[in-house]
Amino acid sequence: MRSEEPRSVRLSEYRPPDYLIDQVDLDVVLDGDKTLVTSVLEIRPNPEGRSNVPLVLDGDEITLAGPPLLDNDELTPEAYVETPQALRIHMPPKRAFSLKITTKLDPAKNTKLMGLYRSGAAYCTQCEAEGFRRITYFIDRPDVLSTYRVRIEAGRKEAPVLLSNGNPVEAGLLPNGRHYAVWDDPWPKPCYLFALVGGDLGVVRDSFVTVSGRHVGLAIYVEHGKEDRASYAMDALKRSMKWDEDVFGREYDLQVFNIVAVSDFNMGAMENKGLNVFNDKYVLASGDTATDGDYAGIEAVIAHEYFHNWTGNRITCRDWFQLCLKEGLTVFRDQEFTADMRSRPVERISDVRGLRAIQFVEDAGPFAHPVRPDTYREINNFYTATVYEKGAEVIRMLQALIGRDAFRLGMEFYFSRHDGRAATIEEFIACFADASATDLSQFLLWYSQAGTPEVAATSSWDEDTGTYTLNLLQTVPKTPGQDIKKPMVIPLAFGLLGMDGEDLPIGGDNAESGLIVLNKAEHSFAFRGLNSRPVLSINRTFSAPVKLTTDLTENDLFFLARYDSDPFNRWQALQTAALRVLIRSVHAVRGGNRPLNDPRLAEAFASAIADPEIDPALLAQLLALPSETDIAREIGNDVDPDAIYAARIGLKRALARFVRGALADLYRGLVNDGPYSPDARAAGRRALRATALDLICAEQDDASAMLAFAHYSAANNMTDRMSGLAVLSGIDRPERDQAFADFYKRHKGDALVLDKWLSLQAVIPEAGTLDRVRRLMKHEAFSMANPNRVRALIGAFAASNPTQFNRADGAGFDFLADIVIDLDPKNPQVAARLLGAFRSWRALEPGRRGRAEFALKRIAATDKLSPDVSDLVIRALA
Repeated sequence: MRSEEPRSVRLSEYRPPDYLIDQVDLDVVLDGDKTLVTSVLEIRPNPEGRSNVPLVLDGDEITLAGPPLLDNDELTPEAYVETPQALRIHMPPKRAFSLKITTKLDPAKNTKLMGLYRSGAAYCTQCEAEGFRRITYFIDRPDVLSTYRVRIEAGRKEAPVLLSNGNPVEAGLLPNGRHYAVWDDPWPKPCYLFALVGGDLGVVRDSFVTVSGRHVGLAIYVEHGKEDRASYAMDALKRSMKWDEDVFGREYDLQVFNIVAVSDFNMGAMENKGLNVFNDKYVLASGDTATDGDYAGIEAVIAHEYFHNWTGNRITCRDWFQLCLKEGLTVFRDQEFTADMRSRPVERISDVRGLRAIQFVEDAGPFAHPVRPDTYREINNFYTATVYEKGAEVIRMLQALIGRDAFRLGMEFYFSRHDGRAATIEEFIACFADASATDLSQFLLWYSQAGTPEVAATSSWDEDTGTYTLNLLQTVPKTPGQDIKKPMVIPLAFGLLGMDGEDLPIGGDNAESGLIVLNKAEHSFAFRGLNSRPVLSINRTFSAPVKLTTDLTENDLFFLARYDSDPFNRWQALQTAALRVLIRSVHAVRGGNRPLNDPRLAEAFASAIADPEIDPALLAQLLALPSETDIAREIGNDVDPDAIYAARIGLKRALARFVRGALADLYRGLVNDGPYSPDARAAGRRALRATALDLICAEQDDASAMLAFAHYSAANNMTDRMSGLAVLSGIDRPERDQAFADFYKRHKGDALVLDKWLSLQAVIPEAGTLDRVRRLMKHEAFSMANPNRVRALIGAFAASNPTQFNRADGAGFDFLADIVIDLDPKNPQVAARLLGAFRSWRALEPGRRGRAEFALKRIAATDKLSPDVSDLVIRALA
């Protein structure tokens, strides 16, 4: 029997809950496969809901341990119906009442890692989006806010640490080697923010004094023996708390803040009130085990989850359609934090690289959806780049549109008006409309229209009048379910450069200084009184997430790459010029010719290297060619990954030959034999040295292998070691296998470090990589039961190896289809996320496209697919 199509949930059908749960008292007795959860729910009819209707509590694969008790009286069998998916009480009282429910669980068998499960030596929970219903029957929706008091009981040896949300209020010993702890959370929250951890864990403690002088106890719990690798996470937490006070005026509101790192986790981390549960890869770091990128990731994720305390916890979302209200807003906040901690231009470039690589591709394919979807079949599938990263870009546009002062006031309105409530996008935007006295009704289209807007900028120059006219045309492409689109509000930061490379004073019709607001399908802006034709720099800082085309010549682009005062657009100019060369080169390769080069691009690289004023981290970005994904996205359809790879490696080699001497000097000048530090300045120098090494070794010959191996061998930190190994991974020489063997010997037993080892082997762009991945699946370092291992090996192969996943013979597609079918019954969330590799399958050339479709149809034909996987396959094939 084939899987049924998942049921659709629609925003238009939202109605308030019929019942509210004001207080939850939980008693959780942790005891292996006999864990009991007793919940006492204080329930009342919702005045805004329907009256005289049954009470329906959600469940998922749970069973009652006995009849429910209503106001301490046992319900008769005729009064309720129990299934693993729901508890229905036919005629509840029309007044407030108490309902006591006891459920029995087996956390060790919970391979879905949702609800209450075991991770190594610890019990832990994950309840977002709908995991609480796997613990006890409940009205599992974000707009049911309750206060929680939680008692946890366990064996003292098995689980000496017992944690939950809120503040600790009581603890004690019990007979038979057991003990208990009681936690009280005074802040109303939806059940998706509930958390519990019990286990034998090490701890790192610190404290923070808030702006009002309150002392907050901080603790990070990790596996024993890894305490020394949590110090950077603790430092990032304290900096996040201070930053949120300084920038957003948000003070922490509990006596303690706890973080627990677990090794089995479907996501990156979870912002449960006062008890964040993290994937250990975003907590554990040392110079010997983590790269600069890992440190930056830890800093960003720690900040993100902490910032949720206000944007997600104190104010949550009314329903899951409003998910971007907490996630997009909090991504914006963590990006701003990172920009303040590190390099703002480099952070912006990094954010935009990620947005284009994933979200733009999502927008252009079968999984396109609005920032706020109007329908979903499986909510777990809407934790997407569109909701998170594009959601953050919408917030950034809002700030650009109304100005920083009005934006800050709007945030104050939001916090004061909606604290303790479940809010909507409309309520959020109303705060900024009031703060700025601006009509933002058209701006709301960013939340309801899917797709990446396309803006075409053309210009004309009237030398007689000294008038430069800029013409802008916007279109929003069709996306699944949305054929007709309205014009968007698009704020475009811009500048005009004179012949000397300096910014010109900006005046003209309908244009504020430095910002054009395009809110019609087409509009023109005139700038008068100029002495010569200027060069346009538009969408500075990437002020709007649009696909921009201009009539700038390549000479104009190289001019901007040298002189633009906006670092982002300086980088963008080089990227655009390189993409034009690369796309011409792809067509040449497909026509049987050699890859192309452009000497002007090489000269621009040489000029950037010679500029002593450029920050090393920014120079590393300037010298990085567009990725294969970038090139495929720009081509749009009939994509041949092999031709793209050939064109890119050909241009990379040509550029490297032109600047070889300068690169060698740069590489030698960046040697640092001192102790490792993850600070931004040192990380920038290492990033630039790694970029130089990658270019020097572009020939992938014997000399390249020797240099990369020497770099690897001389490394005194994981960042340098990995940069050497990454370059070696693309060179088919004996040094490669020697280095991989050495790396494994050094780090055997350290799963997080070996994830890097797995990933690098999975992304080698060679015909034998698929067989290598299959062999590694049998290696002791790999486990299909652990999401990190699956993502490191299989996820890296499918998402980051365009030539081998998209093999012309379809073997890569078939491999992933087999994995998804096998993994789905055990962990449907991870299986569904692997399917993201098919997000652009329709853009491939016909042969590959047909083989990808066959693989997707084979998945779709599988019996009893989970809603997670079934939903994505249906959308992919629609």
